[in-house]
Amino acid sequence: MTDLDTTAIDELVERLSRAAQQLRGGDLTTDAAASLVEDCAALAGQASSELDRLARETPAEPPPGQDTLL
Repeated sequence: MTDLDTTAIDELVERLSRAAQQLRGGDLTTDAAASLVEDCAALAGQASSELDRLARETPAEPPPGQDTLL
């Protein structure tokens, strides 16, 4: 199995985590919180696209015990 570069997804997860902390903090105005929620939705969409890309990049391996036929 090859090592995948997960840097992009890791950065998106970190950004989503920071946003969640801000939202939980309760220090945001209503408008700022709404804007942050919209940003989170966009980040989640980017993360979804990145995960799809990583899934396509991963070579398919046969399940255990299912060797390829000669």
